[in-house]
Amino acid sequence: MINLKTVHHIAIICKDYEVSKQFYTEILGLTIIKETYRAERNSYKLDLALNGTYIIELFSFPNPPMRPSQPESTGLRHLAFSVTDIEASIEALSLNKVQCEPIRVDNLTNKRFTFFSDPDGLPLELYEG
Repeated sequence: MINLKTVHHIAIICKDYEVSKQFYTEILGLTIIKETYRAERNSYKLDLALNGTYIIELFSFPNPPMRPSQPESTGLRHLAFSVTDIEASIEALSLNKVQCEPIRVDNLTNKRFTFFSDPDGLPLELYEG
């Protein structure tokens, strides 16, 4: 068995780098650790942190293919963020013209959650608790 310690990062490929950079930093509040332009790939790599912990690599590539991205699609289902106050979080997203689904209740934990999408339609979740 492999001795895993933690999740190191989550890689996301975006269609419009500047739009996604603004979404993840200014709307979701992740902080930039390092931004690298890779000329040989015509690609940016943006390392992002949440509360000081490296969490997301945001990549841009010329003309990346689209993929189905509903929360129940095969593959990565969604990326979830823990929040203290789901209503306040939904309101903050709404002020930035990000629509959330109606709040649901997890029938296993009785915790509230909602889904919304990043600029490329990647399903993201807010989970209260």
